[in-house]
Amino acid sequence: MLKRLLLALCVGGFSLTACSAENAAPATAVPAAAGPGVTPAAEQMVRQAIHGLSAKVEVDSIEPAPMPGFYQVIASGRMVYVSTDGRYMFDGNLVDLGRHTNASDAAWARFRKAELAKVPASERIVFAPPHPKYTVTVFTDVNCGFCRALHEQMAGFNKAGIAVEYLAWPREGVTSTSGKPTPTYTEMVSVWCAADRNAAFTAAKEGVKPKAASCVNPVKDEFNLGVKLGVDGTPTIYGPDGRILGGYVTPEQLLQALQTAG
Repeated sequence: MLKRLLLALCVGGFSLTACSAENAAPATAVPAAAGPGVTPAAEQMVRQAIHGLSAKVEVDSIEPAPMPGFYQVIASGRMVYVSTDGRYMFDGNLVDLGRHTNASDAAWARFRKAELAKVPASERIVFAPPHPKYTVTVFTDVNCGFCRALHEQMAGFNKAGIAVEYLAWPREGVTSTSGKPTPTYTEMVSVWCAADRNAAFTAAKEGVKPKAASCVNPVKDEFNLGVKLGVDGTPTIYGPDGRILGGYVTPEQLLQALQTAG
């Protein structure tokens, strides 16, 4: 549903999540965050190369790639590599055979950490112990089974010293093909607009629909942020460093992942 392929990007099997739709935020005129070593001319070339496939693609980050002759580009929830002459592009993981690591992970983590830091605490639904040792961000849908199973273990997460900060990501998207708000989006808006958001959130996770409410809310923006960060399902858990720690996990598994990550 969310990965509706644009015809121009179907060539070679390449797709960009946020080119779809009714749900994704439109591309803006805001320049990409070009990293050190990327000249204004190089940035313009990369943007033109990407937009030559589709003007709907939003270029968010451009850095020199770990391998010579390419730029590493984050665009509409995907990481791609564009040759320095603008002629070639490939989509996929870049593996460092010497180190046996995914060379794309570090760039994704930096980007996600920076973007998530822009979301104020007032727009999150937070379940935290008094003195948390770790804080994770979770994109969630109030109706997904694994999200509900994860929330059922909140006492265990908090007991382990883990604070969970939820962001909204209705899996149905924001609007349907007819242009109307999706039922899950409407429900999540009601949760975020409730007088006691934590109570309404927990009740929704238990199958109790919240009282209809509307207000200025971040649900659409958080959905679009999730698309931008590459979220394609819920729950998606990000650690403090921006790395993905999994989907559904137990408190023990999440604590181990956080300890391993340092």
